[in-house]
Amino acid sequence: MTYLVSKPSSALISEATIPGDKSISHRAIMFGAIAEGQTRIEGILEGEDVLATLNAFELMGVGVDRPCPGVVTVEGVGKYGLSEPVRPLDLGNSGTSMRLLTGLLAGQRFDTVLTGDESLKSRPMGRVIEPLSEMGADIESQDNCAPLLIKGCSELQGIQYVLPVASAQVKSAVMLAGLYASGETSIVEPVASRDHTERMLRAFSQKRSEGSKALRISGDEKLVGQIVRVPSDISSAAFFIVGASLLPGSELVLKRIGINPTRDAVLRILTQMGAKISRSDIQDFTNEPVCDLVVHSSELYGIDISIQDVAGAIDEFPIIAVAAAAATGITRIRGAAELRVKESDRITAMVNGLCALGIEASETPDGMDITGGQIKGGQVDSYGDHRIAMAFAVAGGIASAEIKICDADNIATSFPDFVEIANQIGLNISESDSTEDV
Repeated sequence: MTYLVSKPSSALISEATIPGDKSISHRAIMFGAIAEGQTRIEGILEGEDVLATLNAFELMGVGVDRPCPGVVTVEGVGKYGLSEPVRPLDLGNSGTSMRLLTGLLAGQRFDTVLTGDESLKSRPMGRVIEPLSEMGADIESQDNCAPLLIKGCSELQGIQYVLPVASAQVKSAVMLAGLYASGETSIVEPVASRDHTERMLRAFSQKRSEGSKALRISGDEKLVGQIVRVPSDISSAAFFIVGASLLPGSELVLKRIGINPTRDAVLRILTQMGAKISRSDIQDFTNEPVCDLVVHSSELYGIDISIQDVAGAIDEFPIIAVAAAAATGITRIRGAAELRVKESDRITAMVNGLCALGIEASETPDGMDITGGQIKGGQVDSYGDHRIAMAFAVAGGIASAEIKICDADNIATSFPDFVEIANQIGLNISESDSTEDV
């Protein structure tokens, strides 16, 4: 088990390049694998979750090469060129891999078993299984959890599906299954969730259409290999944005960050709290907007976070909670019940950790209330959740004494260079396999 210790830090005055976006990296591999021809992915995240996706496609006969760090080439086999894997596909801790692959594999003509670590096997898959079953997929589960047995299907049928809650993973699973379905599949969301799958499909496909209210997918889409440039991950950047906002005298430049409008709610939330964040050098990477972010230290204030921003910042709430803990006043989060079914119950994990550090925080069924104050030193449990661990590591930089974080092994799933980059920009974090060493 890995432990982190984070000590109080001074200003963050630096420039940093954050690793590639995890969500986009997953999707680039998946579309590249079922496209015709080669796909070159530049800036791919080489974390454990993404590597799990890459390994899964290698087991299904897809040729993969890694000519240099951060670059992967995928030899596409076409929509029907995947082969039956010789063993279950172990997806580690990656919920994105499991949910999206369930959709992609639902229309294949061979059986597949998807499994993962104990955390992944405890996470709900019923909300993906339900719409895919409506399309004709044959999926067996353990009480709607993994392992999943996806049986070969002769043909799926297009459906109209109204998502009960906004979920990019469920939407994407249905979209990928729609590529193998007869007729048209349409998807309606209650509010917009991240749209990386739509943007990636637009890059790979020769035709696609959208209605005014529904996303529409046709089973006769043809996919052609592409060069994909992956932006730096805004979810990973958010940890350092909050750190720079809270440490007096900071001026931090984060390069080539993805600012997809369905993902940048964290910037809106922090700006509403008083953060000073500016954008420059705006570009386009494979249908994704990218820019440099410049962050200056500022005084933050508690706010009532808009429910409309929840879906667009769902992965950033652990570090938003740290910002709230150091802000003046009360921050209220509602409409975020999705946080309870992530790698951990992130509502409980953050409230427990903040309370252990002297911050007044309480749970609601779908959120939390946090009263800002002085974060004290102490020991917290990350519950094996990479984003909880990194959030409390940043909290240590602004705390009155060091913070020890238990069970931090899974940081490597999304941000394997987190500690190294954090220390380069001015934080003071160390890691150990023993509580005695930290």
